Formats: sequence, C-alpha cells, structure tokens
Amino acid sequence: MSATEDGSRGVVPTLAELVALRQAAAGRRVPRRGRHGASGPAPAPVRGRGMEYAESRAYAPGDDARHVDWRLTARSGRMHTKLFQAERQRLTLLVADTAPSLYFGTRARFKSVQAARAGAVAAWAALRDGDRLAALRGSGDEAPVPPAGGTRGVLRVLDALVRWYVAPPRDDAGLPLALEHARRLLRPGSRLFVLADPGSIEAVPRAAWAGLAAHHEVTVLLLQDPLERDPPRARLPFVDDGRRIEVDLADGREYDRWRQAFAGAAARAADTLRAHGVRAHLLDADAPSHAWLPGSRAGVAPA
Repeated sequence: MSATEDGSRGVVPTLAELVALRQAAAGRRVPRRGRHGASGPAPAPVRGRGMEYAESRAYAPGDDARHVDWRLTARSGRMHTKLFQAERQRLTLLVADTAPSLYFGTRARFKSVQAARAGAVAAWAALRDGDRLAALRGSGDEAPVPPAGGTRGVLRVLDALVRWYVAPPRDDAGLPLALEHARRLLRPGSRLFVLADPGSIEAVPRAAWAGLAAHHEVTVLLLQDPLERDPPRARLPFVDDGRRIEVDLADGREYDRWRQAFAGAAARAADTLRAHGVRAHLLDADAPSHAWLPGSRAGVAPA
C-alpha cells in the first residue's frame, strides 16, 4: 500500500482528494430511468415550466392551444386549459454503509477509502446533472446531511464521507436502518446511491430493494478488496486484536470456504440486487474510483 509521510494515504480519505475527483465525473452522464424503472427520459433537472399536470381552469385569450383540456371542455361546454406544475429539482441521496468490514485493504487503499472516493464521484455527477444532494448512514443519532444544491451541497456530503470513513463509527446501526431512513427522505423519481460492503446486502430484506427500485433510480456500489476476490493459494497471516492468526489457503477446502465467504457473497449480492431492478457494480479497492460510471474511460480520468 502506498504511503505518504504520515502513512495515512489509502488508509483514511481526505477532503482534498475527494474534491479533486470532480474531473472524474465529467464523462458520460448516468443513464436515467423513468419513475417506475423503465428506460426512457426522466424529468429535466432544470427548474421552469414542467409537464406534470396540476389542474385545469377556464381558457383565457393567449393560452397555449396545445394545452386545451378537451375532455373537460366537452363535459362543461366551456373551453378549459391545462395547467402544469413547475418541475422540481431532482434529489440524489447517498447512503453510506459503515460496516467494520469496510475498513480494510491490501492494495492501493482501504475499501472504506474507495467508498468515500466513489461517493465523491457520485456527488460530483449529481452536481453536473443539476440535482440536489443529501447523504446519510445507519445511525440512530446522527441526522442526515440535508438536501442542498450546488457546490455547497457537494462539499457538505464530501465532509460527511471523510468523517464516516476515517474509522468505523461506534454507533453504526447497519445498512437496513440506513435504507429505512432513506425511504422516508426519498420522493418518487429520486436517485439513490448506496455504498456497501457485499456482506451487508444479505441483512436487507429483498422486498426493500424491490420497493426502492420501483419508485427510484437505485445504484449500489459493492466494495471489495482484491485479496477477498482472488486470494493466493498460500498461508496468509493476519493480526486480530493483537493476536496473530494464519489462514492456510493452500488447503483446497479452506480456499473454497474463503471464496464462498467473499467472492461468492459479492456475486450473490450483485445477482440479488439486479434481480430486483437495482443497478449493482462490483468495485475493487484498487480500481479507478469512477470505473462504475457508464462509459467512463478508466485510463483518462484520475484514479
């Protein structure tokens, strides 16, 4: 793992590196889906006169003839025109899993640092798309980062990501609680990004994913370490609470158990999410932090 003079590079995220990732979000836009998950255009993020019907009133000279309410006109015998509700700025909500298993890494950076960096890319992409941005984690005490637009909204979220991924929060209550908080905050048509350890997905009822995907555009980034995905067939030493532990992956049975516990869990999590209409991406800790963006050029944008 690379290190700076203080040895913290890749171990804890910094606000400076998250701010620098703005360029990584400058590629292709994330494809949008309709309110119920079907492909097609979504409401534009800019404010102004939208196309969501609000009510009808009596026609007045100068009204746009294309908006005549012909059904009400026929029923009442008087010309009526449709009024449309102004479009609202879409909300992008970032949900951060803070399970202790994320604060680990063997190459380039900890999974927790990659989570913060990938979350920063999502935040900058939300700004690029004109969305308001909010964030939360599984906590019974800490309030969500409130929705806000512009660079100010992004910086609030980046600051929260740094705080959350410096070390495992003592009051982490798990991803299921975080998603329950998210459900209360989201409105139909919102965009939801979840940063998660694959092992956290099993704790979430499958119906919860289906419910979220039915009304929102949901993307889950599953963080994994290369050692978890593809371990060597060798004896691996670990230190746990000061105790040295060795795992003999040269033993075929132990190797298979490892693969089921990590790579298998990640694959099962991705399959479960996709089966319920959720976009799921496996993101290695040493991969470019923007690699999950559709159409991103991993060799061009900064890693």
